[in-house]
Amino acid sequence: MDIKERALKAHEEWRGKLTINTKCPIKSAEDLTIAYTPGVAEPCLKIKEDKDLQYKYTGRGNTVAVITDGTAVLGLGDIGPEAGMPVMEGKCALFKAFADIDAFPICIRSKDPDEIVRTVELIAGSFGGINLEDISAPRCIEIERRLKEKCDIPVFHDDQHGTAVVVLAALINACRLTGKDMKKLKVVINGAGAAALAVAKLLISVGIGELILCDKYGLLYKGNPEMNPEQAKVAELCNPHMIKGGLTEGIKGADVFIGVSAPNCLSAEQVSLMADKAIVFAMANPVPEIMPDEAKKGGAFVVGTGRSDYPNQINNVLAFPGIFRGALDVRASDINEEMKIAAATAIADLVSPEELSPDYIMPPSFSMTAHKKVAEAVSRAARESGVARI
Repeated sequence: MDIKERALKAHEEWRGKLTINTKCPIKSAEDLTIAYTPGVAEPCLKIKEDKDLQYKYTGRGNTVAVITDGTAVLGLGDIGPEAGMPVMEGKCALFKAFADIDAFPICIRSKDPDEIVRTVELIAGSFGGINLEDISAPRCIEIERRLKEKCDIPVFHDDQHGTAVVVLAALINACRLTGKDMKKLKVVINGAGAAALAVAKLLISVGIGELILCDKYGLLYKGNPEMNPEQAKVAELCNPHMIKGGLTEGIKGADVFIGVSAPNCLSAEQVSLMADKAIVFAMANPVPEIMPDEAKKGGAFVVGTGRSDYPNQINNVLAFPGIFRGALDVRASDINEEMKIAAATAIADLVSPEELSPDYIMPPSFSMTAHKKVAEAVSRAARESGVARI
């Protein structure tokens, strides 16, 4: 059987990737009186007096809701909330496997941002964090922004910020390897959707030298009439020389190419226009913007992709479990820029100077050490930035 047949058969056998197990014994009448009535009334009354005691007497502090409307599922597009459930269950399984977090898939039958925001706001009291997943742009940016304002728990859109964190981690190590100064880099991001904009914002926050974004209409610049409002906000801080045209014009002399776009849209000839020791992160999946051998043929020194069958996989799974673990451990009210930067630095630091090479700038995606180190760094950053509550 090929991978598709094996996956289909496995999903049929599993009939869901998740189950619920009880921590408390229910084997006698006495067990019942403690776990349920009448004993359960006591923690209820305590929580009534102080809602924060919910974290002491219930599992809320270790739970995350994985929320989707099914409009941007993996590379499948708008397939609907029900069809998105296998992906959401898979995400929940990763939360448990890598960070021992109990995550629950919630697929909402609405594309209306108002309805999605209201739905999540109403159920937020049952969870310690909210992970938004596979919601189409630019709606996902608005939904996340509004939920962060309304909820007193972390709200994190992994497609945006998890991507940004692992890109920053890869870039930190690529700079260490090449000797390039991040504050002097010229970076071109191909793609201007939610993930690309989040990458741009995080790079701007760490003081990247010069940043240019390119989408299907060409390079973004202040006043470009083709931009949506979210792109226009970021364009205010990018492309300082107002370069116009397409990717070829933007990539000339660039130190770094970051692709969050479409397959085969970067050529070896375009890579050859980049600066010496060029860094290429081609992350379209499953087919990247350029294959690694082609990128190296064009002169790239470091190449990363989103794929597991090539060196330097740049994968969100290195980031989001540890980020949420760290946030939950200190009952953070938010996941802020300081916490994202701390996560990226922790991931980068897992590759020692002795190990660092053009084919090894990122730790393995299945590194349990990575998730622990990310969690510790995120908890520390939450305390230092004032969003930790314990």
